[in-house]
Amino acid sequence: MIYKLKILGLAILLAGAALLPLAKADEWNKETTLTFSASVQIPGQVLQAGSYVFKLLDNQSDRHIVQIFNEDQTQLIATVLAIPAYRLKPTDDTLISFEERSAGSPEAVSRWFYPGDLDGVAFMYPADQR
Repeated sequence: MIYKLKILGLAILLAGAALLPLAKADEWNKETTLTFSASVQIPGQVLQAGSYVFKLLDNQSDRHIVQIFNEDQTQLIATVLAIPAYRLKPTDDTLISFEERSAGSPEAVSRWFYPGDLDGVAFMYPADQR
C-alpha cells in the first residue's frame, strides 16, 4: 500500500511539473542570434556580415555587460560595457537600432532590446569612433 502511495505521489509531482511554464535561459541572459547583411560597428571593432550571438554577461550586479559570440558560441568576439536604454512600448521581436556613420563606414549598433522588454542596453562609443 505504501509503495502504491509513493508511486501515486511521484506521478502527481511529475504531472504538476509538466504543467509549469518552461524557464528559458535566454530570458535571463537575453540570448539573441542576430544576422547582419553588411558589416556593423560595435564599440572597439567592426563585425563582418554574418550571424552573431548577443547575450548579457551572467552578472547580477551589472546587467549591462554584453557579450558577443560567433554563431556557434565557440569564440567570444567582444565584451561591451553598455548603459541602460528604455523604450515606451515593447515589441514581439528583437529590436536593434543603428547610428549612421560617415560615408564608407559601417553603421554602428546603438541599442538592443529583447522581445517584450521595455529596458535594453545602449552601446557607448569613444569620441574617436563616433
